[in-house]
Amino acid sequence: MGDNRPVREISGVITAMVTPFGADGAVDLPAARALARYLVRHGSHGLVVAGTTGESPTLTDDEKVALLEAVLEEVGDEATVIFGSGSNDTAHTVELTERGREAGAHGVLVVTPYYNKPNERGLRAHFAAAAEAAGPLPVVLYNIPSRAVVNVPPALLAELAAEIPNVVAVKQANNEDVQPIEGLTLLAGNDDVFLRCLEAGGEGGILVASHVVGDEMRAVYEAAMAGDWERARELDAALRDVYAALSVTTNPIPVKAALELTGVLSDGRLRLPMVPATEEERARIREALAAHGALATGKA
Repeated sequence: MGDNRPVREISGVITAMVTPFGADGAVDLPAARALARYLVRHGSHGLVVAGTTGESPTLTDDEKVALLEAVLEEVGDEATVIFGSGSNDTAHTVELTERGREAGAHGVLVVTPYYNKPNERGLRAHFAAAAEAAGPLPVVLYNIPSRAVVNVPPALLAELAAEIPNVVAVKQANNEDVQPIEGLTLLAGNDDVFLRCLEAGGEGGILVASHVVGDEMRAVYEAAMAGDWERARELDAALRDVYAALSVTTNPIPVKAALELTGVLSDGRLRLPMVPATEEERARIREALAAHGALATGKA
């Protein structure tokens, strides 16, 4: 694929899409297409494919690229499709970023290397290599110290933006650092700080609850962009129970249960070491969805 494609806007409600699996455990590409279509029809300006919520640690590279291609073909003309190409191995990140670019991704999401705990010099070199592999594509940095151990502080994020031209945004999943970063579009990395991010001058979020309350989260975003903060806060307050329910255990376990309960997915299968929600967890999720009238018939 050529690199003269138009640059897509990375803002608004961007859903970190789950990966559907079939009964045999394989990636279900038709279900992924249907889910992508559903999400774009219900509030999503964009989608992240093969991110944490998409169970990227247990997807092969070929599966990730196949998902990207399927989603691009289904909704790429209407929505921004961002490819989760980051890992804790710089060479692997470079290779996967190149494959995502060649497949037609509109941007890439590159997570802070996890487990091997690089120092600041290592972080700079890692992100620089990933950005070079992305070519002209916009790069979204993903700061999530709860999973990666390492935190990238706001000052370093600003320096990376100044040093690397195509580093354009940050998915900020450190709630303590939700603040403007010079040179970067600020995106909420957690649902519960979506509104706070917008209030801080952010331009959207890479979100999970938008799988099931996407229209409502889109309304929060649109009210904020219109400067109607009273309306935005009212809408956000009404979603707090859903945000909490989708945090009862490790993501993406709750959201896959929610998609099953809403009928959006016929089965919310996961790959080990992710396991299905317990009955107690499902009850909490069911209660929140029922309050929003989001349960599928027969799921009450």
